Amino acid sequence: MNIFYKVTIALTIAALGAVLIVLSKGLEHTGPYTLAFFVLLALSLRASPKTKSFAYTALIFGAAAMALYYPAFFISYGSFKYATLIIPLIQLIMFGMGTSMHYHDFLGVLKSPGGIIIGVVSHFIIMPLLGFSIATLSVKLTGMPAEIAAGIVLIGCCPNGMASNVISYLAKANLALSVTITSISTLLSPVLTPFLMNLLAGPLIKIDPWAMVTDIFKMVMIPIALGVLFSSVAKERSGWLKRIMPIISMGGIIGIIIIITAAGRDSLLKVGLLLAVLVLLHNIGGYLLGFWSAKALGMDERDCRTIAIEVGMQNGGMAAGLAKAMGKIATLGLAPVIFSTFMNITGSLLASYWHKKKPAPGRKAALQSATEQ
Repeated sequence: MNIFYKVTIALTIAALGAVLIVLSKGLEHTGPYTLAFFVLLALSLRASPKTKSFAYTALIFGAAAMALYYPAFFISYGSFKYATLIIPLIQLIMFGMGTSMHYHDFLGVLKSPGGIIIGVVSHFIIMPLLGFSIATLSVKLTGMPAEIAAGIVLIGCCPNGMASNVISYLAKANLALSVTITSISTLLSPVLTPFLMNLLAGPLIKIDPWAMVTDIFKMVMIPIALGVLFSSVAKERSGWLKRIMPIISMGGIIGIIIIITAAGRDSLLKVGLLLAVLVLLHNIGGYLLGFWSAKALGMDERDCRTIAIEVGMQNGGMAAGLAKAMGKIATLGLAPVIFSTFMNITGSLLASYWHKKKPAPGRKAALQSATEQ
């Protein structure tokens, strides 16, 4: 470990100590020290390959903390409201997603349709129904505002995000299957997301499914199509764009989190802890139900890992954009932001755990090995 990381680790510990000391004067006085802690923690986590993947998550927590401590800076500048930037940021992220796609990704449907059908169907059944169950119970048992609870349903009705592909790669899952499921679920989202949202969240909040279809095309499908087109036309010359778009996308996600957290600060302070628990339950429940449903259908462990990740990880940016389009960013948009934050943590932990464990061989591989012996 070089001297730079030794210094950042020492400063991280010092910043945490400062937070604990100043905390006695009141939580509102800990802002600068909390921000310093998360920034320094992000730098320190990069010191080891085992912790490097958590650096971005630390930055996300720092961004959310900054918005909670100083919301006025991230709501508006004069007459310009920063929430206006959410949809353009989503479009930029989706364009980047498009540049990483190729028509070869979709050829996987013809080669192994079974795994893709199971993955897509499981995703659009498990997460919406699980989100609906959690949201309904939270309203009835805890009195959570219906609009905030509906955000749990919204994140459940959205397709997978590109983060699931990265996690699948790290978890030694089936990356080709992961990319194809993400692509297909995204292509189906203009139909399935509005339908499921209207069906399940209708009792909690007024939904205009046709407006949602339009918003999804505008925010997701058109930018992705432009990204695929650009990548196909530019070919080798688009390599530089593929290298910088993940960085730009990560910056865009942080920007969205800051804007939504600042806008929904008052609501978040009231139900933040409860909402965090419910969203975490939704996320982990998706992993578990996805894995064991695939296992029950006879898929090998490598593909089961893929289905678990594809079911449990959602496109939080798209959900946030839809909440903004509906004019409910400060309520409906809170669950997607919290989900995106925790999804990065749980996904990284799951990938780290599975990376150390070699997937058990599938039935075909096991039979072939037994025959050869």
